[in-house]
Amino acid sequence: MVDVDSGVATTVPLGRLVLEFEEIDRSRIAGVGGKGAHLGELSRIAGVHVPAGFCVTTEAFGRVLAGLPSLEDRLERLSDLDPDDRDAIGAISAEIRDAIGGFPLPDDLATVITRSLARVGESAAYAVRSSATAEDLPTASFAGQQDTYLNVVGPEAVLDHVRSCWASLFTERAVTYRLRHGVDHRTARMAVVVQQMVTPDASGVLFTADPVTSNRKVTSVEAVLGLGEALVSGLVNADSYTVRDGAVVDRTVAVKDRAVRAAPGGGTREQPVEEEQQRRPALTDAQAVRLAALGRRIEAHFGCPQDIEWCLVDGEFRIVQSRPITTLFPAPVADDGDGHVYLSVGHQQMMTDAMTPLGLSVWQMTTPRPMSEAGGRLFVDVTPILASPGRDGFLDAVGRSDPLTRDALQTVIDRGDVVPAPSGAEADVPPAGGAPTPLDADPALVEELISAGRASLAALARDIRAHQGPDLLDFIVEDFKELRRLLFDPRSHRVFTTAMDAAWWLGEHMRAWLGEEDATDALTQSVPHNVTSEMGLALLDVADVIRPHPEVVAFLRGVEDDDLDGLPAVPGGREAHDALRAYLDSYGMRCVGEIDIGRPRWSERPAALVPLILGHVENFGPGAGPRRFARGRQVAREKQQELLERLRTLPDGERKADETTAMIDRLRTFIGYREYPKFSMVSRYALYKAALWGEAERLVRDGVLRDRQDILFLRFDELHDVVRTRQVDDQLIREREEAFVGYQALTPPRVLTSDGEALAGAYRRDGIPTDALVGLAVSRGTVEGRARVVLDMSEADLEPGDILVTAFTDPSWSPVFVTIEALVTEVGAMMTHGAVVAREYGLPAVVGVEGATRLIRDRQRIRVDGTNGYVEILA
Repeated sequence: MVDVDSGVATTVPLGRLVLEFEEIDRSRIAGVGGKGAHLGELSRIAGVHVPAGFCVTTEAFGRVLAGLPSLEDRLERLSDLDPDDRDAIGAISAEIRDAIGGFPLPDDLATVITRSLARVGESAAYAVRSSATAEDLPTASFAGQQDTYLNVVGPEAVLDHVRSCWASLFTERAVTYRLRHGVDHRTARMAVVVQQMVTPDASGVLFTADPVTSNRKVTSVEAVLGLGEALVSGLVNADSYTVRDGAVVDRTVAVKDRAVRAAPGGGTREQPVEEEQQRRPALTDAQAVRLAALGRRIEAHFGCPQDIEWCLVDGEFRIVQSRPITTLFPAPVADDGDGHVYLSVGHQQMMTDAMTPLGLSVWQMTTPRPMSEAGGRLFVDVTPILASPGRDGFLDAVGRSDPLTRDALQTVIDRGDVVPAPSGAEADVPPAGGAPTPLDADPALVEELISAGRASLAALARDIRAHQGPDLLDFIVEDFKELRRLLFDPRSHRVFTTAMDAAWWLGEHMRAWLGEEDATDALTQSVPHNVTSEMGLALLDVADVIRPHPEVVAFLRGVEDDDLDGLPAVPGGREAHDALRAYLDSYGMRCVGEIDIGRPRWSERPAALVPLILGHVENFGPGAGPRRFARGRQVAREKQQELLERLRTLPDGERKADETTAMIDRLRTFIGYREYPKFSMVSRYALYKAALWGEAERLVRDGVLRDRQDILFLRFDELHDVVRTRQVDDQLIREREEAFVGYQALTPPRVLTSDGEALAGAYRRDGIPTDALVGLAVSRGTVEGRARVVLDMSEADLEPGDILVTAFTDPSWSPVFVTIEALVTEVGAMMTHGAVVAREYGLPAVVGVEGATRLIRDRQRIRVDGTNGYVEILA
């Protein structure tokens, strides 16, 4: 035969075309696929009973492909398709299925399969099940993507269904799933499991962790009468059992009026269930507890939570499949055995994507607070705070910022999960006495802080060039002290707290005195010293330079792979190049997910800005940036004047007006500086990264690393050792790279417990339309428009009037805000980036809308109510 990967002729021993279960373990996944490997492993676990069977290996499938050389071109075309191109996927996959389904099975292969059937029992009925190599993996289950055939009777029928399983590797759903998960069709292989059928009294699934809450201490069982197909197909509702600590703690018994059972002669059929049996539990509590214990044994063998298929036959359980539960978010590791509650750092930093190991370690070097890692994200253990007498103040502060997080924490407290702090222990609670004394509205302090930060950054840029090798890593470690000094400067903290206290004061007093809601929305427009808002407006200035030059616009439309080298040669290109270079000199350290030092900066990939620049060229006229800033300042001035005039008509109005004036001055003087410390931090990160990138290139030249990207999968201290020793654990890098891909597919929770339970929280308020998507109101106003669901800023194709719907925004999204009419995000709070910039630009905004990017379709018409905090999907 021919090896389809290498094109080299090889001879495969016939004995390898079929493997019995007892010959298989997890190391054989390349030959028997995920399902087959797990069945082989299950058959080795003491006390776990698996119906007998065997696997037709991927070598046999390779024989089929080798006999169909015409498939190579179709596979190539299939790999190039967009996963949303359903017509093309359907046409090409149908051609491939027809070719495989019509391929005559070689005689020697048919003989080997028939011989294995005779060993198990030729007259028995079988389940013939697809087992792809990209299936039942820790990072993606691919469950249900290929076909399974039940109660297949007779050797000829088994052989036909083996061929059907091979063809099912190219069903439309399987092809689309692989495209979305980045799996190359040319590398996917199909084995086939042939397993003796049993006639069960009941069947179902067992999850060794709660599939909804992710709690690892809870086992969830679903059961139906007869075969499990009734459950999989949704034919009947299942009985459900929740088992914890060896007891059933919750049970729901469904009415089961139908069951699926094996039909005489092959296949399955629906049968009515006798009326007196319809409300009978499919399992007793004792059986559910025994099944849960069996699940724990299987979980311990595989080392991770499992999704297990089972059958009950004559009072004994038979296990017919087990696969990893790929949707669970990993739990932080706690060595003390106590219960812990963790708060997501990413939800506070507007970066809920997975971070690289280098990014995680650099962030932890940046902040002095201890953190735990899980799923490529960082979490803070807040158990001591929740167990302390001062927790009410902490919860109030959290609630003002993010009601969902506060509600999730309150849930943990209300059910008594928090372990009281030991006697005499001191919790990490903010000191008594409240915030520091507010500052007077002195712009000189802000200017002094910014000037000091710029001087420090210039010194770093100058000095870091003199270092390389281990000395460079030592230099960066030392510079972290300066970074932390600037970030945690007490004067900066007083500026923040003064601005935030002024915002809260104005909100409460304007509501109480004037019935005015969210007056700060208008008052914070076009404030000074907001580097993030300035960055968004500055890109409009770049567009002003480019707009008069159609050749430059045409060049930018054709840019691919960040190649802007030819820009200066285009008429008008030199001016455009200089304007873009000046912008990158000021803001090129920014990027989406910028708290991860491993993310590519705009200075590395300037083409990420091209769609935004072209949008500005088309949608705005010259001078739009200064005009927008002036208009915002005028709105704030008029709002202040209106408030003060209304206050002066009240009893004791002059005093109220004077106090309000002082608070508005504090707010406008200091709120813009809130964005600067993070800007300063990512500016340092960019310098660190450029230096580390140079070091990585030297390691590649010396043959230590395969690729400079490998440093992203080393922690900072590990990279230090590699630079010093010139040796690296390449296997560790590959494992972390694979784990990172899996982490990227996970959604982190706001609150996570050490049991693995993920808590999202809920909004508790009335007056919201029934079908509305509820969130947090952070910027007033109501807008209707076209939703643009954008997950990657570099692909944002926005027009004026569009409503941006995305997972989160960090400062790198600011250039988008000048185009949109409103903002909807899945993550956010009152004082996070998107909320602050939306208020400054006067855009209605609702943040913290769970599942917004999934529930709202791109280009759908929606209404955003930024006053009351909800989104309506319109007809």
